[in-house]
Amino acid sequence: MPPKILIVTGDAAESLEVLYPYQRLREEGYEVHIAAPARKKLQFVVHDFEPGFDTYTEKPGYTFPADLAFSEVDPGQYVALVIPGGRAPEYLRNDGELRKILKAFFDSDKPVAQICHGPLLTAAIGGLAGRRVTAYPALELDMQAAGATFQDAETVVDGTLVSARAWPDHSSWMREFLTALRAKSPVS
Repeated sequence: MPPKILIVTGDAAESLEVLYPYQRLREEGYEVHIAAPARKKLQFVVHDFEPGFDTYTEKPGYTFPADLAFSEVDPGQYVALVIPGGRAPEYLRNDGELRKILKAFFDSDKPVAQICHGPLLTAAIGGLAGRRVTAYPALELDMQAAGATFQDAETVVDGTLVSARAWPDHSSWMREFLTALRAKSPVS
């Protein structure tokens, strides 16, 4: 059986930040599961920039089913974790079941890929203290408040933690994450 990777997300996640790693990791030969607060069809979103706006806009994106509820996840069954961004991390960080999952991955030093607003989840469990990370640039102060050193770069690798700013950084992000995965849990 191929190694399993878990993606944790919810409604209002950035479409590309869920579906690109999902497809790329499957292409590489990993089995990938999506977990959310409940088994249901999730509504993703698309964030983009409009002329004259001071921040991004949000439009409906793709829908996609969650394979598992957070309460059904056994972190020991997975070799790595992906944390997409979008608006979902803002409310998901309050989910106690998800915080247990995140803590298990960090305690086991398994590879974790986070992007955009995803680091809000790792900050919620104290997983960024003393680490180097990147995130959506508007989160620089949040990352510093969580004890991380923020770097405005496409991808930042700190041990088994691989972070990126947003979906335009996907190529670099997945290249570095796959390097970490192949070192710890190659597909045979």
